[in-house]
Amino acid sequence: MYMMPTELLRTEIPAIDTAYTLLLEKEDYSDVYPGMVRYVLSVLEGTVLRAVFRTNTYEYAPLSTLHAERIARARAEAWQESLRNDPQQFLVTHPLPRPRVFRYSSTDVVVLQGSPRGEGNSSILAEWTVKCAQDKGKTAQVLFPHDLDIHHCIGCYQCYNTGYCIYDDDMGMVISSLHDATLVVLCTPVYTMTVPAGLKLLMDRCQAYHAKRLLSQDTSTRRGLLFSVAGRTGLDNFSCLEATVHAYMRNLGIRPSGEVLVDGMDRVQDVRTIPSLREKVRDTIDKSLEP
Repeated sequence: MYMMPTELLRTEIPAIDTAYTLLLEKEDYSDVYPGMVRYVLSVLEGTVLRAVFRTNTYEYAPLSTLHAERIARARAEAWQESLRNDPQQFLVTHPLPRPRVFRYSSTDVVVLQGSPRGEGNSSILAEWTVKCAQDKGKTAQVLFPHDLDIHHCIGCYQCYNTGYCIYDDDMGMVISSLHDATLVVLCTPVYTMTVPAGLKLLMDRCQAYHAKRLLSQDTSTRRGLLFSVAGRTGLDNFSCLEATVHAYMRNLGIRPSGEVLVDGMDRVQDVRTIPSLREKVRDTIDKSLEP
């Protein structure tokens, strides 16, 4: 997925009763994004990591005067001087990032209910999905993006430094749930030919999950389903939504494995009145939960 790290700088810094190694490496992720390079500056005491700084080329906009490698080398010079002058103070002022711990319910099936209408047709599809999963002996949970604290993605690409987003909000729980699921189901209406804003927020912020998979070389896959309703008549109303959802799934190692698309809902109003629709949903879920 990426080339082995290339060593750019290694400096040994002696101290009382110990010694530190200042190491600057670069990692090439051009196979994922053209020209993406991550620079990792580390301070090691023997083999123990004591401090780390990461930056990547995609953090900086085209018109910015900042450059990732120059910033990493400048940081290396500053760290080298600080370590030589007062290593203990350096370690106090440059603590390692604390790992994030997310509280969530690990389930087999995760349903993303994209509609802000809690009693609408997408919620009915989500309820059917949960019942079908439970009938197969699986656990399931429904996530409502519009009820979650989710900051919009700002395209800073800093998640490719650490595997985590800079915003510490409910997306940590969402990503952890997606990681453990064997099946991901999106239940959503069509809003202006695509998904509603709350669901799009969640989808965009899953870029941090893509980064986490990349950095950990996670190649695991799971299955994904799309259940969607549109007010107008015609399956062409789903074309943009399908492309968006399928791209989202593939970006996260989720294999699109089926869909149920229901048009003409302005006329029908209630999906429960459509003959055989619930059975179609059940069949689609059953096939996706097969080994």
